[in-house]
Amino acid sequence: MAIINGSKAQVLVDALPYIQKYSGGIVVIKYGGNAMTNDELKNAVMSDIVLLTQVGIRVVLVHGGGPEITQMFEKLGKETKFIDGLRYTDKESISIVQMVLAGKVNKNLVMNIQNQGGHAIGLCGIDSNIIKAVKKSGEVDYGYVGEISSINVAPIIDALKNGYIPVIATIASGEDGEVYNINADTAASQLAAAVAARNLILMTDIKGLMRDPSDETTLIPHVKVDEIQQLIDSGVISGGMLPKISCCIDAVENGVGQTTIIDGRVLHSVLIEILSNEGVGTLISK
Repeated sequence: MAIINGSKAQVLVDALPYIQKYSGGIVVIKYGGNAMTNDELKNAVMSDIVLLTQVGIRVVLVHGGGPEITQMFEKLGKETKFIDGLRYTDKESISIVQMVLAGKVNKNLVMNIQNQGGHAIGLCGIDSNIIKAVKKSGEVDYGYVGEISSINVAPIIDALKNGYIPVIATIASGEDGEVYNINADTAASQLAAAVAARNLILMTDIKGLMRDPSDETTLIPHVKVDEIQQLIDSGVISGGMLPKISCCIDAVENGVGQTTIIDGRVLHSVLIEILSNEGVGTLISK
């Protein structure tokens, strides 16, 4: 019979209070970045999710699929156009986005989870009007990019109650009968608030929030909401980090226990974040 050595046993013992903390609760994970395109990282994330489910933590996986959409555009000879970091989505493009996100990407993730021994069900915002949206307003026209107008959590809760891991593509039903593409960070934030998640985890390709973006040793491991504005004013939070931080603040202020921006380039980063005191990114809380 194999014997677990002391260090391995200690890892399991150390995980116990975190399992007790989260058991029965909901964790929403926004999946993206290198962890979506690197097979080793992808398999690690899916196995992490299955393990969390096995110890009683209910996981909701929310995903985008920017690289896959861009690849499909290239195959079809269609130009990819971005405005202020958002993909411009015309009538033809939204059909492609819907096909890629709710089809290929979503079902591949479901299959990967099931290959790891989990039980997953693929959904998108259109299913049972999980996400309803209106056209994104403002001076700039982004095409069929939407803003969330309402969320129906019933299908998500039903899936969780029946032992499934909901895998949600961020395509929404429009109040006007159209289909809209929703930013995955925004969707994850609002879904986390709607299901009263204990933690929202945003996977990225950076170490977390850093005082100097070029120096990973300047990682800020914990930030309180009332400290955010000072970090914005001082330029520590800028550019692409601004909308992510905004999503984190919205989630926390709407009832999510805490939010974390984690480094998805680290193998098993999800497990390290949830089941240890090490962490692999920046925690944002009240």
